[in-house]
Amino acid sequence: MKLIGILALAFCFFSALGQLPSQDILTLLEFKKGIKHDPTGYVLQSWNEESIDFNGCPSSWNGIMCNGGNVAAVVLDNLGLLADADLSVFSNLTMLVKLSMSNNSITGKLPNNIGDFKSLEYLDLSGNLFFSTLPPGIGNLGSLKNLSLAGNNFSGSIPDTISGLRSIQSLDLSHNSFSGEVPSSLMKLMDLISLNLSLNGFTKRIPKGFELMANLQVLDLHDNMFDGNLDSEFLLLTTAIHVDLSENLLVNSSQQQKFLPGISETIKHLNLSHNQLTGSLVGEAQIFGNLKVLDLSYNQLSGELPGFNFVYDLEVLKLSNNRFSGFIPNDLLKGGSLVLTDLDLSGNNLTGPVSMITSTTLRTLNLSSNALSGELPPLTGSCAMIDLSSNQFEGNLTRLLKWGNIEIIDLSQNRLTGSIPEVTAQFLRLNYLNISRNTLSGSLPNVLTQFPRIGILDLSFNQLDGPLLSSLLTVPTLQELHLQGNILTGSIDFLPSSSNESNLQILDLSHNQLNGYFPDGFGSLSRLQGLNIAGNNFSGSLPTSVGDIKSLDSLDISQNHFTGPLPKNLPDSLQTFNASLNDLSGVVPENLRKFPVSSFYPGNPELQFPNPPAGSNQVPAESHKKKPITTIVIVVIIIACVIAVVIVILLAIFIHYICISRRPLPIASKDVRLQAPQNPSTVSGRDSAGGLVVSAEDITTTHKGSSSEIISPDEKLVAITGFSPSKGSHYSWSPESGDSCTAVNLARLDVRSPDRLAGELFFLDDTISFTPEELSKAPAEVLGRSSHGTSYRATLDNGLFLTVKWLREGVAKQRKEFAKEAKKFANIRHPNVVTLRGYYWGPTQHEKLILSDYISPGSLASFLYDRPGRKGPLLTWAQRLKIAVDVARGLNYLHFDRTVPHGNLKATNILLDGPDFNARVADYCLHRLMTQAGTIEQILDAGVLGYRAPELAASKKPLPSFKSDVYAFGVILLELLTGKCAGDVVSGEDGGVDLTDWVRLRVAEGHGSDCFEAALMPEMGIPAAEKGMKEVLGIALRCIRSVSERPGIKTIYEDLSSI
Repeated sequence: MKLIGILALAFCFFSALGQLPSQDILTLLEFKKGIKHDPTGYVLQSWNEESIDFNGCPSSWNGIMCNGGNVAAVVLDNLGLLADADLSVFSNLTMLVKLSMSNNSITGKLPNNIGDFKSLEYLDLSGNLFFSTLPPGIGNLGSLKNLSLAGNNFSGSIPDTISGLRSIQSLDLSHNSFSGEVPSSLMKLMDLISLNLSLNGFTKRIPKGFELMANLQVLDLHDNMFDGNLDSEFLLLTTAIHVDLSENLLVNSSQQQKFLPGISETIKHLNLSHNQLTGSLVGEAQIFGNLKVLDLSYNQLSGELPGFNFVYDLEVLKLSNNRFSGFIPNDLLKGGSLVLTDLDLSGNNLTGPVSMITSTTLRTLNLSSNALSGELPPLTGSCAMIDLSSNQFEGNLTRLLKWGNIEIIDLSQNRLTGSIPEVTAQFLRLNYLNISRNTLSGSLPNVLTQFPRIGILDLSFNQLDGPLLSSLLTVPTLQELHLQGNILTGSIDFLPSSSNESNLQILDLSHNQLNGYFPDGFGSLSRLQGLNIAGNNFSGSLPTSVGDIKSLDSLDISQNHFTGPLPKNLPDSLQTFNASLNDLSGVVPENLRKFPVSSFYPGNPELQFPNPPAGSNQVPAESHKKKPITTIVIVVIIIACVIAVVIVILLAIFIHYICISRRPLPIASKDVRLQAPQNPSTVSGRDSAGGLVVSAEDITTTHKGSSSEIISPDEKLVAITGFSPSKGSHYSWSPESGDSCTAVNLARLDVRSPDRLAGELFFLDDTISFTPEELSKAPAEVLGRSSHGTSYRATLDNGLFLTVKWLREGVAKQRKEFAKEAKKFANIRHPNVVTLRGYYWGPTQHEKLILSDYISPGSLASFLYDRPGRKGPLLTWAQRLKIAVDVARGLNYLHFDRTVPHGNLKATNILLDGPDFNARVADYCLHRLMTQAGTIEQILDAGVLGYRAPELAASKKPLPSFKSDVYAFGVILLELLTGKCAGDVVSGEDGGVDLTDWVRLRVAEGHGSDCFEAALMPEMGIPAAEKGMKEVLGIALRCIRSVSERPGIKTIYEDLSSI
């Protein structure tokens, strides 16, 4: 009986075990724990214990596919999941073939045990927030056929073990922050069909061997930093169909005479745009015979255009923004044997007239920004889009009568005259019409209201007169109407239409001669987002019905004669507002007080503005009533300044004389040694080794009392004070320095007795190694000083240059916390971010060093400001734009890949690397290593220099943020455009203002172009450059908005990259 009972108990026990969840189910439940938000409930409502299948695989769970009793696939694409995923748990799914969770908001890392996913064939993590480097174990996925990590925050280099993916057919690592060289081991993936490494930071040359990959059909390497020669052998021998090498730094081989020796007949899509290719296409058109798409735009190609007579398959030809000259070949426009559908020749130096366009296949034609002349073409063939803007076309618009059924017409910035004809082609599909910046005259014809699909109409900056055609405001399809800069007169007779609901979103009537009362009916334009009526003669009060436009985010009523109070019901959604130069009275409504006082003054003497925003340098109207400074006072101030300067110079000479007189012997040493002094209070003397040491006094006096110091060519120590960046600032600046510094005291480098750095060195990677003693012996040149320390260039015995920042005493955190934060810098690797190499922790308070790469030739400040000591010629617009994009890209990496703000962004912390001036941000995240007091001091210094965001000024315990970085970046954009230092006091009509307020005021007055540096004026004649400058100005102004309206750096980076 006992035996029977034991057997029965055993049976029950093992039966219960069989009912427990399987290992696969437990794995999925463990992954589910990391899901923080599931908007559709697809996972959280389905993956639960109540619906467990006890056969080992929960086939009823959403997104789960089974094979027998095992999980074979997990598919969670496009669900909007917010999760912190631990992917390592999936190694327990021994039969997992497919893991796909693309287009969510999942964060996490690729686990080190990724190589244990032995059965995995399909892995798609694209469109998420994953970060980390690629673990070497990824090469163990021998069964993997498809790998997509696109659109994440992965960084680092591709490991050589990638060659272990022997079955891979599609590899997509695009839109990440990978860097370094592409390993040649990729060429061993012989089954690879598609390779996409675009939108990363890969550098150096494109590796040889892609032409040997027989199955490769798609190679996309665009938007990286590859340099060197274009691989003509690959283009000639490859079997690929789609090749995109655009947006890199590729050049032609200096040894080849032709532009390209040939192109493989398999290539159908070839994009080499946005590189540095040179040469001519004359006589080489036949090599493109098998292509369907050819894009060579944004290079430096020159000479005349070939006729492309024997290129029978070419459908898309883009040669824009090169240096082509001469006439446009007639065959490109007539068709014949060509089957072109898209032709872009914009941004070149093409001349002559444009003949009839008779091609039956051509749909998109862009000839803008050339020097084409004559009358408009009489026929346009089958074109749906035609852009002839920024040329020298003359004559009137009567030729439009025979134009085809076009959807987009841009004739802006030409020399067209006459009136807009009342009778035109029907234009049944016309959606966009731009004839701005010509010399058109006459009144607005009714035909403009009869285009059934018109969406955008721009007739600005002509000489159109007469009344406003008010029926235009109710055209049901019209979304944007631009009539600014004309001579429109009279009052606006506008009544809302009961039959047609207006879709108008942008209305610009500024700088005309419209008068009378502003109509009350505008409140019916319920979808209006931007309204600009500045520079007219409107009078009376602004109707309260404007407040009914709840979608309004931009309103400019400046330079009119409005009276009375501002409406209290203007929408809170307003982002930009300007009511200056009117005769308004009363009190500024509370919801408008978020705008700077420059939105209300000058003008409006009776308007009261209580509690203006913090950080504004403008003053309300009452301040304009103050008695002006008399000439005598001005003379006294000037004389006092001159006397003060003379005293400072004499004091400097006296101190220099005292320093020399105390030295018994001339200094024969050739360098400064990075050594810690034994006794900071002792009198300095020479050591027998001839090495020089930086004294503790020099380190501790850098706080608001030191100047930049360098070693002069005669190898003697010289103290220099630089020069003041602004009339009211005590800061000095040296073009060699990486920091700004004060000029109150003249610091010195003392010669001291020999001793060594006796602390510990900690390296953040294994690429360098040396001892504290070797560092202490390294010759060091002082680069600059700031509130938190002194920077040196140290030269090690092996020839390696390093930048060593010696932190001032009292600013560094305690050792444990300092070390913890410093280790987080180990994985920060990006082409536009200076790499930190390590740190030194010494036995005394002032011995804290940070080691980073030394970048030459210098900082942005040393090349940008037109001052004595500036390096090289003034930067061109192309160089400035590239620097802006580089910095934005580096900040985007810090913000999104490393999730840390820079915290100390300024022109001296943007270093230009190499002859191409690749910009790299330095001195980032120092606030994470410093005490609260040190951080506050750093932010205060940023305020003096003009880079501090207003919200930091208003905080008692300010901390750097992503938005404060964006503000500082906006200031740097203004510096790039104006050539002025952010700390400069700019002279204005109402006295001195800082750079940001000066630019805002000029833009508000309609003179934004006057802000651009005089050195850029010659380039303003190039339409693309002028347009780019204006776009960057707009981006800069968005960056310095209030914190709630300020965009993120990702948006700014994308906008800059698109210019």
